[in-house]
Amino acid sequence: MSQNAPTVSTIPDVQGRADTRQLAINKVGIKDIRHPIIVKDRSDGVQHTIAQFDMYVFLPHQFKGTHMSRFVQILNDHEKEITVNSFKEMLKQMVEMLEADSGNIEMRFPYFVNKKAPISGVESLLDYDVTLIGEINKGVTSTRIKILVPVTSLCPCSKSISDYGAHNQRSHVTINVKTEGFIWIEEIIDIVEKQASCQLYGLLKRPDEKYVTEQAYDNPKFVEDMVRDIAGELNKDERIRQYILESENFESIHNHSAYAMIEYDKDA
Repeated sequence: MSQNAPTVSTIPDVQGRADTRQLAINKVGIKDIRHPIIVKDRSDGVQHTIAQFDMYVFLPHQFKGTHMSRFVQILNDHEKEITVNSFKEMLKQMVEMLEADSGNIEMRFPYFVNKKAPISGVESLLDYDVTLIGEINKGVTSTRIKILVPVTSLCPCSKSISDYGAHNQRSHVTINVKTEGFIWIEEIIDIVEKQASCQLYGLLKRPDEKYVTEQAYDNPKFVEDMVRDIAGELNKDERIRQYILESENFESIHNHSAYAMIEYDKDA
């Protein structure tokens, strides 16, 4: 090593200096960093996927900045073994390393379910957007899971007033839940799909297309029906303590979406 090379102790820590502006920062950290993760899969045991992380901590007014490199270090410390179960431990490690009272982590990843077509039985993968949301504040940790489930909805009014046919559309049902105890990602997806006019599949043969078209026609749902029927099922599951449930129908005969939302806290 060169005699002139600085040591760690001689390099100034600019971020660690004091700040005199008397303004705390609610969230400071890194966004959209990708990292491989492992999540539990009801069918195959585990599923390997890639997640995008947002990681933040609260910065008191007296500190100039936080140490951004430590967020990356936390991810790399876990290598590829980041799981839903280790998520709370990551939160604790983050606030300890960054000497913060509170912090947030969001982990967004595609999750794949192998589905069989209803008549032919042909198998294909369908992807769902999943987000694990964690917050720690003064040692108290809370986590939520958010899942976007694409489904089909068919308009009851269109079916009622038309001599033949009815307009339908793809809908995005987003469910953000706080749970007590373990629940499979697939269980939440199942609750949503069973209350839609029809669920989606990655691959369909002609007999399957006939089936899903007729199933949607026999099971029309307004956007209001969708959220009410799903909420009714969520209310029956004691593991689900809080939820924010949204449905957006991408209308096929309008240049706008239909939208509905129900928010409920069983412990309030």
